[in-house]
Amino acid sequence: MARPRTFDEDRALDAAMRTFWEKGYEATSTQDLCDATGLGRSSIYNTFTSKHDLFERALIRYIELMTGRQRQILERPGRTGGERIADLFAEVVDGETEHRAGGRGMGCLTVNTTIGMTGRDPGTAAVLARDLAVRLALLRAALEDGRRDGSVGTAQDVGAQARFVNATIAGIRVSGQGGADRAALESVAEVALAALTP
Repeated sequence: MARPRTFDEDRALDAAMRTFWEKGYEATSTQDLCDATGLGRSSIYNTFTSKHDLFERALIRYIELMTGRQRQILERPGRTGGERIADLFAEVVDGETEHRAGGRGMGCLTVNTTIGMTGRDPGTAAVLARDLAVRLALLRAALEDGRRDGSVGTAQDVGAQARFVNATIAGIRVSGQGGADRAALESVAEVALAALTP
């Protein structure tokens, strides 16, 4: 008869997520995961089967948290579509500034993973592709609202605008990870918003 688990799996997953986020997949050792989660190797492998399985589950957890937060901002009532896009940029800039202030400089786990693993790992690429589709749909909806309320211009295709906003966010995250200060990150967001304004 299998013994019941004596640890909080969600807490262990969160600890693993933070470790992968800070170190990256390749640089994270099994011992790093043991130290972060407080679990022994056998508990990790019995629960998550492999380092890759644990990473994929941690990535999905991260995506749920981050895309959930983006959804809250992009669907916020009482704000124009353009204001919601501006709110999202502000949230991203705040996040990058807070990470650096805390000494972490970790950037975004999805951006880091896209750069580091997508071409070599079809399973991870599929997870990232599903998340991208969700985020682009959220951006398109906010931009379409902005077109209706007059806060977003109509000169470009709305799908292209959504991809532009998504790429700008990724660029802000990478720039923040590279050491750009708040003023520099805010200036990128301001230029992007100006490009969307009618």
